[in-house]
Amino acid sequence: MRPAELRFEPQAAEAEPERFFDLESIEDPAELLRRSTELALAFRAAAERATDFQAVAAAQLADPRRFDALPPAEIAQRADWTPDYAAKMIEYGRGLLQPRRHED
Repeated sequence: MRPAELRFEPQAAEAEPERFFDLESIEDPAELLRRSTELALAFRAAAERATDFQAVAAAQLADPRRFDALPPAEIAQRADWTPDYAAKMIEYGRGLLQPRRHED
C-alpha cells in the first residue's frame, strides 16, 4: 500500500502577531500606563537581581582558593565585560558573599 496522493497543499500556519504581555491590546491609556509601569518595575528588579547573581558567580570563579580560579580578564571575556568592570563585579560579589560566610 502507498499513501494517498495529496490533492491540495496544506495551509501554512500563519504567524501570530508578536505580543508583548498583551500591552498592545490595552486601549485605556491609564490602564496601559499602569500595566507597563508594573512590568518596567518588575524587569528592573529582575535585572538588578540577575546582576547580583553575576557578581556572586564572578567572585566565586575568581576565588584564589579554587584550584581552577579564573583571572578577571577571563571572567570579563566570558561575561562580555571590560576587565575593569569584571574586577568591580568580583569585588561587589565578594561583598555579597561576606554575610554567607559568617553563617557557615
